Amino acid sequence: MSTCRVLVIGGYGFFGRRLVQRLARMPGLHVLVAGRSAQAAAALVQELRPRSGATLEAVELDALDQALGPRLLQLLPDILVNASGPFQRHDYRIPRAAIAGGCHSIDLADGRAYVTGIAELDAEALAAGVLVTSGASSVPALSSAAADHLVRGMRTVQAIDIGISPGNRTERGLSTVQAILSYCGQPLPAARGHRATGWSGSRRHRYPAPVGSRLLSPCDVPDLALLPQRYAGAPAVQFGAGLELEFLHRGMNLMAWCARKGLVRDWAKHARALKRAADLFRHRGSDAGAMHVTATGLAADGQPVTRTWQLVASHGDGPFVPTLAAAALVRKMRAGAPLPAGAMPCVGLLTLEDILHEADGLHITTETVA
Repeated sequence: MSTCRVLVIGGYGFFGRRLVQRLARMPGLHVLVAGRSAQAAAALVQELRPRSGATLEAVELDALDQALGPRLLQLLPDILVNASGPFQRHDYRIPRAAIAGGCHSIDLADGRAYVTGIAELDAEALAAGVLVTSGASSVPALSSAAADHLVRGMRTVQAIDIGISPGNRTERGLSTVQAILSYCGQPLPAARGHRATGWSGSRRHRYPAPVGSRLLSPCDVPDLALLPQRYAGAPAVQFGAGLELEFLHRGMNLMAWCARKGLVRDWAKHARALKRAADLFRHRGSDAGAMHVTATGLAADGQPVTRTWQLVASHGDGPFVPTLAAAALVRKMRAGAPLPAGAMPCVGLLTLEDILHEADGLHITTETVA
């Protein structure tokens, strides 16, 4: 089997470097670590090369350069993975360049409009015979795979609840902060007439130890649009994100109130200053984070059933979770597994087992509770 060339744009960034670490474990890959800084890319390659099963190469590449298409033709990747964010303000020039270059395209986006809109490239991707998929991240790839696992045997799905809460000591990237702030105080898709606003209001969810009780507030994710149409019963879907330190979480609630009142138009413009402020408290809290998906519905015999899947990440390994689906897709493509051509959100392409296989060696545990 020939070597599979994988180009990771943003390969030394917050999530990109963690994805590259996962891919470096796979023999038969040639991983091109790409970004605007050749020095930063080379440093990561040098760090990983001694224990890498894949071959690694540093590449200087500006994803926003008009010459991206010709550059891809020079690099000849089989798979392009875009790990540069935030995607809330991106267009589709990168997946379009991948289609023109005849390579598959994967991204780690979690912005609702970006992920759901990727289908506009379907005809182009089909004509080129490549897969273009968006959202190979915690949402919607992992969350929907967990939901698929939970709803097996249900004849009707009534509700799906998803939540994510990282540990406060876990490193956070600027693009993640920008993405979170982009919908602070903004209206979210209604679930069966129930309207919610980003980061307005809080509820509590108790996770397994060592995480414990965390506050969760509404956030904008692709699942709100994708999952109601995926399951019989058109379930009401809610998603909540939480900060471990309650005073920081309540601060987000206050910021959402300010946005609703028109006092601040776009909190994302203040992301750098707000990240610096939050980082002043990095020594507090823990490095343990968690995620849950709960599905409620009717079993085949008509009896009500509720099942919950939970993930706990400790020792600072939480930021690997959004990279697992992309790594799983690369592994499937490398193995020649049948995958559809076309452009689509990353829903239904991977099983929960596919994704969790990529967590091997990390401090990540999961359980399903009926």
